[in-house]
Amino acid sequence: MIAPSLHPAPITAPFERRSRFAFGLTPRTIALLLVGFLGLIPGFFDPRLAYSMPAWDGLVLLFALLDFLRLPAPQSLSATRTWSNAPALDSETEIELTVENHGSLILVCRLVDDLPTSLAAQPQTRRLIAFPRVPAKLRYRVHPEERGDCETGWLYLRYRSGLGLTERWAKAPLTQTVRVYPALRTGEEQQIFLSRSRQIDLQLRQARLRGLGRDFESLREYREGDDLRDICWTATARRGELITRQYQTERSQAVWIVLDCGRLMRSRVAIQTEGAGGFNPRNLPSNSTRASAPEARTPHSKLDHACTTAVALAQLALFSGDRVGLLAYGQNIQQRVLPGRGAAHLRQLIESLALVRAESGEADHLRATATLNRLQPRRSLILWVTDLAESAMRPEVIDGAIQLLRRHVLLFVAMAQPEVESIAGQRPRTIDQMFRAAAAQEMAGRRELLLARLHEHGALTLDLNPEALTSSVLNQYLTVKERAMV
Repeated sequence: MIAPSLHPAPITAPFERRSRFAFGLTPRTIALLLVGFLGLIPGFFDPRLAYSMPAWDGLVLLFALLDFLRLPAPQSLSATRTWSNAPALDSETEIELTVENHGSLILVCRLVDDLPTSLAAQPQTRRLIAFPRVPAKLRYRVHPEERGDCETGWLYLRYRSGLGLTERWAKAPLTQTVRVYPALRTGEEQQIFLSRSRQIDLQLRQARLRGLGRDFESLREYREGDDLRDICWTATARRGELITRQYQTERSQAVWIVLDCGRLMRSRVAIQTEGAGGFNPRNLPSNSTRASAPEARTPHSKLDHACTTAVALAQLALFSGDRVGLLAYGQNIQQRVLPGRGAAHLRQLIESLALVRAESGEADHLRATATLNRLQPRRSLILWVTDLAESAMRPEVIDGAIQLLRRHVLLFVAMAQPEVESIAGQRPRTIDQMFRAAAAQEMAGRRELLLARLHEHGALTLDLNPEALTSSVLNQYLTVKERAMV
């Protein structure tokens, strides 16, 4: 399943004056004016030679005025901003700026593209030469660091002729709303999971059971003992004898992705690249999967990692024929997408995940549980990505998960904090380090106890570092499909 195009639309606008007096002298002109002061040196010997300075400066200013009059008006220039790919975390986005010069003079331009800090830390400054009636293009790359909608600013321009004595200042309103998406896995990264999904689908087709489930399979003659509700009356009327519908076990299931957007998901963790061994999609990850990570990238929040995993799982589940829904919650429900299929539905999921925001307060887990039970009365697979609060009482999220287990298959994922594990594994050398290590070990032990109790109730539990989240969840989903657990 390939995501539909999420590219921002190109935007074009003519330039306009930046202000009432939108022009100025260039450093070249100022340097020539300063050269005129050299005429004061012979003026000490002959006063008449001092007049060479104003004569020289007047000549420079005259040429500067003529150069200014030759420059075209800002309205004769236009600009276009084009995006080569959809902005997403952990990927480069190439932006192309095009300047069209409708005048008759070759212009040397200096562009400043005002982008939000979530796309670029500083305004992007570039230079180009605009020939008459020939589009001049330049490209540069940005690295998005935050999901969600952001507003691009104006494109500012300073342009001069080849003589370069004066310049005009202009701006173009290239303002638009750009949406930054979660990290999108490429086709090569998904190929191994898609291949296993095809294999599982073939196995299920060969082993499918008739008479179970409610998926229509075929028609046959009525037999004594068949349920009258299964009689196909239209086929009976055509054939003149009773015809019964035959059903099979459902191959298409509902998969819900539930994301906790509370305060625990705000903590930032550096993205790590997986070790050389990687993950084998045929191996089931353990409850405390840890991946070697030699390379760190831009730190993202736990919620960012969860959204990345949600996109990858949605792609794989839709490819496998399942229907995918989304529920993102904090104190209230932030995003809710009912289960569906198709490329348009995948785009809706990605758009919703881009708008998910971590809140400063604790999430209302029981409200999310009640909402999900109301929206999905039939048995389904639920991926719940959250974290466990460190409190003396049993976390509310555990109670909500137990309620879901009465009806659904639950894959409960707790996102660990790598720093805590590192502290717990260190050998203390001072008293402070000893207390820190003891606290970290107590936290880790309590997490294992809570997850073990949840596992006893029938949940599939994972305690994962964020960099191992996506691969492990996809492995577990394929295992659920292979075992027909839903």
